[in-house]
Parts: sequence; structure tokens; C-alpha cells
Amino acid sequence: MTSTRTPVRRRGTLGALIALAGTATARPGGGRLAAARPRLRAALCLAPALLILVAGYQRRWMSDDGHIYVRTVRQILAGHGPVFNAGERAESSTGTLWQWLLVVAGLPGADLASAAVYGGLLLTSAGFALAAWGAVRLYDGGAGGSGDGARGGRALLPLGVLVPLALPPVWDFATSGLETGLATCWLGGAWLLLVARPRSLATAFVIGLGPLVRPDLALVSAVFLGAQWLSARPSRRAALAGAGAAGALPVAYEIFRIGYYGHLVPLPGVTKEASQSLWGRGLGYLDDFAGPYLLWVPALFVVAAVLPSGRARLFGRGGSARSGGGTGPAGTSLPHGTSVPLAPALAPVLAGVLCWAYVIKVGGDFMHARMFLPGLFLMVLPVFLVPATRAWALAAAGVCVWAVVCAAVLRIGYEGRIGPGGIADERGVYVRQNAAAHPVHHSFGGYRENAAYAREVRAAGRGHEAALFLSRTRVAAATPSVTGFYATLGLNGTVVPLDGAALDPIGLAYPLAAHSQRIDHARVGHDKWLPDEWVVADRGTADLPSGLDPARVAAARRALSCGPLAELRAATRAPLTPGRFLRNAAGALERTAFRFPNDPVRAERELCGTRAP
Repeated sequence: MTSTRTPVRRRGTLGALIALAGTATARPGGGRLAAARPRLRAALCLAPALLILVAGYQRRWMSDDGHIYVRTVRQILAGHGPVFNAGERAESSTGTLWQWLLVVAGLPGADLASAAVYGGLLLTSAGFALAAWGAVRLYDGGAGGSGDGARGGRALLPLGVLVPLALPPVWDFATSGLETGLATCWLGGAWLLLVARPRSLATAFVIGLGPLVRPDLALVSAVFLGAQWLSARPSRRAALAGAGAAGALPVAYEIFRIGYYGHLVPLPGVTKEASQSLWGRGLGYLDDFAGPYLLWVPALFVVAAVLPSGRARLFGRGGSARSGGGTGPAGTSLPHGTSVPLAPALAPVLAGVLCWAYVIKVGGDFMHARMFLPGLFLMVLPVFLVPATRAWALAAAGVCVWAVVCAAVLRIGYEGRIGPGGIADERGVYVRQNAAAHPVHHSFGGYRENAAYAREVRAAGRGHEAALFLSRTRVAAATPSVTGFYATLGLNGTVVPLDGAALDPIGLAYPLAAHSQRIDHARVGHDKWLPDEWVVADRGTADLPSGLDPARVAAARRALSCGPLAELRAATRAPLTPGRFLRNAAGALERTAFRFPNDPVRAERELCGTRAP
């Protein structure tokens, strides 16, 4: 038998540590290192969760879009239903499950903004812990392992986890009030279940929740369900049961959505034209993320560890891909006889690539890095923690150096501002506009325009006045309460009373604006802008403010009563009878695809058949 001492002396300090870990694993008793390994593994799982908890807390904040969720939750708790404005069925919440979790948090009277911030932070931290435990189970052989990752034989090192931990955008969106924390937790938990319990119906149910976390995460659900089938190889009956478990809640909610709201997707999906292709702008969004943080550096280290010696170099020291009790095509053997299941190992990489491809296709987002974070988290899952081999130890050392430099030095060039491409350092913008290090309840102490608008609308609301605010221009309103038409929708929803209407020209919560045609070459995420004439025609009186063309307002009023626009208003405002529910569901596809010109005269001509002058 070959001695274990001579190789240690030849490999130097790094090789000695790795060989020592392997020797302790191979011994029957394992020695002190084997006895300590459960604690070391627990520390490896908890340390990233604690680090992101601290980093996220230090940069805690609430985005304006987070306050959009808050108003919808307030409407639900007030008995008005899951709407942004009472009397108009518009789904402004992209993350359905996040919205309802906030409703649960609000039932005992918790402050909703604080619940969104700190709840998101806790879910982010949990997602990191679940992902780390998934890596432990993966390298213990997945579902075929011991069932207790703490007792497995592999010494592990942190690698992929260092990438998100080093990135400032990850720290920022650990809070923000958005669904990002829930997405991180769901991704980590779904992957852990895929690795550890691929034959469970509960795993299929959790994986199927992706579309309710965010609609675009349906891509992840599809890939993970495929990986679950490859891992479990179920009978036809079991496969149908798994499909039923995965689809039950998403399908039920989609039926509710098309009947209640009359749309196939949440309204922001209509506003941001989620089906369009803007590859050039999306590649610019990718460069805005990958460039400043030199993301190619950790990617090269990982690839360098994987490629030169194939899968044997990836998963263990020595041996071929199927040596030591090979497992066939479903798994790759480790030197000590356990295997790494390939389906759950490769599924998150494929899902992450698809998520990034989709984000690039639709043109990215206006928040720096935000939409790439779920895909990045997915792609590092299989190497979140890695076996303590020489190749992986060298890669981990290189990524660690990059992580320190990234966390300490690497930053975007427009901190606290909107960049030249229309992409914003969203947290920095709201820190500056609120003149607060941790803006949760926005006062806009550093932005007079927003602060003045908030004062004026609140004063009108306290006086129960019938007023329509076109930004800061006050005009007569046709409704008995306050209507505010303002681009900063979260602020607008905070200051407008729940019995009023908080509308936005972009269309995140206003169906009329959402269905208008996009403006070419406008800022990403803000490329729709409904002219004031439409709002006055929809919500105002015959008493027009100065500066508005009476002919254009009249054209808008007539267009609102014609064809698809009249049907859109009925679908979202008419009483929800059983007949209306069925008509909404039957017309959801056509209604979701409908767009009309911004110009009221042109819209009237196209929808009502008026001749051009």
C-alpha cells in the first residue's frame, strides 16, 4: 500500500492540508479532523448566511418599487382586494408570493415597509444557508448519500459563494423591499430539495412555485423539473403526480389572474413589454454589471479548475469520471465511492444561463445589476462549496483574492446617480434623495420636488377634497377623492388615500398607460409615458387646465369609448360578475397584446374610425 506521507512532503503546504483532510476522511475513526468536520460544515453553511446578513443590514433601504407592494398590501388589508387602486383591478405586484407574504406580515399590524426590508434580508440569508447545504449534499452524493451532510466524507472549501458575497449589488438587494430576497431563498431551497429529495412530491411543489416568485423564474422551474425527472426516473403515474404538484398553485392563480385582472401577466410585464427583443440594450446592461466588477476573473478561475483534467479534476483527486463504483450516466463517482448526481449539478447552470439570456433579450432593467442576480446565484450553486482538491483550492484562493478586491475597491462609475445609459444605482439615488443613510420610509428630504408633491397631495387627502394632480398641477377631478398622476409610483401610492387613485404615466399600476405604445430610445424601464390629455379625459372634468389642447382631450375621451380601449376599461373597472370573470378570461390573450398610440388624435382615428383632418 502506498504511504500517505511522501506525497504530502512533495506537494508543499497546500497539498499537505488537502492530503491531511483526505487521510482523516479515510481513517475508520477519522481522528480529530473527522470529529470536527460536522462543526466545520455547519460553519461553512452558516458563515455566508451571516456575512450577507451583516452586509445587507449595513446597506438596508427601501426602494420606491418596494412601496408599490406596500400599497397593494394595504388595499388587501383594507378589504379592497389585491389592487393598487380601489375600483380598478390592476395587478401591480410582479412577485405574487411576496405580496401575499407581506399580507401575512401585515395581519398582526406590523409596519409593512419594515417587514419588507427585514423580511427580505432574512430570506436572503436563509437562501445562502440553503444553497450551502445543497452543495454539502451534492458532494455527499445527493439523494444517494448518507442523508446527513454533516457526516459526509468530503472536506469542502468555499468558492462560488464568494462571488455574490463580494458584489455590492447583492448587498443592496438583500433588502430593498422587493422580491429578490424571496427569490434567493426559493432558489437555494428548491436546489437543495432537488439534490437531496428528487423523488418527493414536496420537491415538485416547491420547484413549481417559480412563476409565483417572479414570472421569469418559470424558466428555472422548467429546468429544475426536468432535472428532477432525470434524477428520479419516475413511473408515468408518479410523473403525472409530480406535474400536478408542481402546477397546482401556479395554474390556479393564473386562472384567477385572467378572470380577475383580465391579463395573462402582471401589469408591469405589459408595461415593460416582456415579450419584445432588445438584444443590444440588454448586452449594454450585461456590460454595466460584468465590466465594473471584472466578473470574468472568477469565471476564469472556475473554468481553469474544471477543464484541464475533466470531471475527475472537478470532483475528486485521481480516477476517471466513473471510477470507484461508477454510477452510470446519472452521476459522477467520487474517489471514496459516493457520486455527484449530474442532473442537479448542471440544472442550475443551465437555468442561470437561460435567465441571463432572457434578461438580455428584453433589454435589461433600469436598476443596476438587479435582474442578473438570480441568474448569477444559480450559476454558482454547483460550486458554492467545492471539494478540497488541489485544483479547487487554487481556484478558491484566486477567487478569494478577487473577492477581497471587488468588495473593497471595485465600484460603478455613477454611484448615487443615474448612469449615462439610464441605468441607476438605485439604492444610492434614494439615499441621496432622502438625505438618509438607510431610507425605509421615504421623506425625500434631499429632493424638493417629491417632498412638495407629497405635502400637497397629503393636504388634499386630509381635507377629503376632489382633486386631480398632474404632477404638481392641480385640476378639477371627476372622482370624489384625490387622484395623483406622478411618475414616482411608490411615493404616489404612499401619499394618495386608499380610496383615491395613484396613477403613473409609465403604467406599472395604470392599465391605460400600460397598454400605450412604447417610446423608442427612451430610458430602459421608463419607455412608456402617457400624455396628460388621457388622464384628464379619463379622470378629469370639462374644466381643462391651461396648456392642454381641448381637441386632443376630446379625442382621448372618444377613443376611451371605442373598441379595445372600452373593453379594457370594462375588464378592469366593471363589477366582477361571473359573466365578467368569464369574458375577462376568454379575452385575456388578446387584451394583454393590445396597444394603442400615445397620440389621442391618432388613437381616436384608429380605434373609432374618425377620418384624418
